[in-house]
Amino acid sequence: MRGATIALIAAFVAVVGALSALFIVDEREKALVLQFGQIKQVREEPGLGFKIPFIQEVVKYDDRILSLDTDTIEVTPSDDRRLVVDAFARYRISDVVQFRQAVGVGGIRAAEDRLSSILNAQIREVLGADQVTSDTILSSERRDLALRIRNQARTEAESLGLQIVDVRLKQTNLPRQNLDATFARMRAEREREAADEIARGNEAAQRVRAAADRTVVETTSTANRDADVIRGEADAERNRVYAEAFGGNPEFFAFYRSLSTLERTLQQSNSTMVISPDSELVAPLFGAVRADGLSAVEEIDLDIETLRNMAPEAGTSPDLPDDARQQLEAPAEAPANEASN
Repeated sequence: MRGATIALIAAFVAVVGALSALFIVDEREKALVLQFGQIKQVREEPGLGFKIPFIQEVVKYDDRILSLDTDTIEVTPSDDRRLVVDAFARYRISDVVQFRQAVGVGGIRAAEDRLSSILNAQIREVLGADQVTSDTILSSERRDLALRIRNQARTEAESLGLQIVDVRLKQTNLPRQNLDATFARMRAEREREAADEIARGNEAAQRVRAAADRTVVETTSTANRDADVIRGEADAERNRVYAEAFGGNPEFFAFYRSLSTLERTLQQSNSTMVISPDSELVAPLFGAVRADGLSAVEEIDLDIETLRNMAPEAGTSPDLPDDARQQLEAPAEAPANEASN
């Protein structure tokens, strides 16, 4: 019974030892077999590996392309315009033995710290070089600057057993205080441009308004001039017609003028007048109604229609009071009403 127990324990120890002697390397990994810190075996191909149990150990490293974001730093290009820059890099472990010897037990974390320092130093060196301005960094030449950073950092990274695949500038900004000043300057420039546009618009509007006012004045002046000419011609024609109409009988003209004067003189507030028959105002009126009557009118070569057209339009004077005008118009309306009844 005791022998069976010992045999069982020995078999268990043998199984455990056999299992601890085996290790598996994934296709995404690289492995080192270490014995008391010394590298005894390198496994870069995926598969099953063997080691001495309890004496040797296996350390595995990622064989894929890894990413590293650098810390934000300030750089000063040749135009002394400070910029805040951060970048990211893609790298992989190219020589696992050299990588182990360079970083020791620190592994990936220690390697990234050293790689970040290398990248920051190269970023400052490349972006701070001569003929590299802030405008160059912010232009399409930014890609060329990133390639220069990668090429210069790749040499130093090889001593760590690392291969830098790519480096890109992720962010390039002005410091906060410079950014505020830049925004204020841009705002002032835009406001100045807006003020210039407004001034030019007001100037153009003033020119259009002045041209329109001048056109109005010229058009009005021309219209008034034409109206005065037409009015003068009409007055001349009216005077000519009056002269032809009344020139044939001056006594009748004097009689008509006296009636018109009396019509304008007799107002509602002053409807009673005492005038001598010999007065110049009513002398033609009384002289026309004497026994001998009006003198004969000379016969002129005009037909009836022409005389009617030459005669002034009959009407009530606009200076008569309303009640007097109603009394003059009432007799004409009354017969019409009686005829309709």
